[in-house]
Amino acid sequence: MRGCLKFFLRFMGVILFWIGILGWVTWAFGALWFDCPVAAPGHPVALAYLVTVLTLLTLWATGQRWGVLCAVALTAAVTLWWSLLKPSNDRDWQADVAREPWAEVNGDLVTIHNVRNFDYRPEDTTGESNPRWETRTVRLSQLTGLDAFLNFWGVSWMAHPILSFQFKDAPPIAISIETRKEKGEAYSALGGLYRQYELIYIVGDERDLVRVRSNYRIGEDVYLYRTTLPIEDVRERFLEYIRSMNELHAHPRWYNALTANCTTSIRSQRSIAARSPWDLRILLNGRIDEMFYDRGTLVTDGLSFPELRRRSLINSAAKAADQDPDFSRRIRSGIPGF
Repeated sequence: MRGCLKFFLRFMGVILFWIGILGWVTWAFGALWFDCPVAAPGHPVALAYLVTVLTLLTLWATGQRWGVLCAVALTAAVTLWWSLLKPSNDRDWQADVAREPWAEVNGDLVTIHNVRNFDYRPEDTTGESNPRWETRTVRLSQLTGLDAFLNFWGVSWMAHPILSFQFKDAPPIAISIETRKEKGEAYSALGGLYRQYELIYIVGDERDLVRVRSNYRIGEDVYLYRTTLPIEDVRERFLEYIRSMNELHAHPRWYNALTANCTTSIRSQRSIAARSPWDLRILLNGRIDEMFYDRGTLVTDGLSFPELRRRSLINSAAKAADQDPDFSRRIRSGIPGF
């Protein structure tokens, strides 16, 4: 019996060892594929690494275990190289992420620089033909609430949140956490797991951040919810965003599709003690509005969640209000909670 147990444990140890090695090699191959600075058709560096490592690993079967040690050393070298890659604020950016916002806080006054307020065209959804960056000043004492937009672009289990801070004496300030893409660069879900993109906080007018998604990008839906957060919490959330965008302005960071994305960054910018309990719907955020509903964070007007979501879709209202300066008020008309 003891011999069988010993054999089983040894067998499982070998299995776990090889799963770990092959998982590490797969990750390192992706790091070279997406992040290798030697840009060439066919990704020759990544492919050469993979062929070399797999060849070394097969030497195990012939009793030459030094091959595994060489494969580990080569993979460790790739890991070290990747860990030393540095993000930057100085690249040839797409027009819609060309400037990173930053803010000055002087008592009650908050002055935000590089607030995006672009106009778009169906053929120009990055706003390159009509960019407009503004400086806006708001007062913390005039905060009245926090609204949440949820943007879907074709898959039901993933979405993009935009939080919009409401003021009594100023237009809303909407904030979206995004990938900062260079000109000619497209988003890749796999690339987002590596160091393909920098992280950026976009501060903008709702006619920009919301309208480009509801009116100009094809196949995107936008939902709008009113939150129940008390003003004290809204003020703290707003200042968390301000601190985070100022940190990024001074010290750029990498985007990561799992650990530093449009949703997890909202949670991680809070102090550990202030963070809400973890929920898988934070990662698979196409259901994050359902999570907020379950936690009592949304104004529901007594509706079930499916009915609340159905009535919170604003695409038709946004298209009807397209060029209206009163865009923000019109998209809220008839929406539960407003």
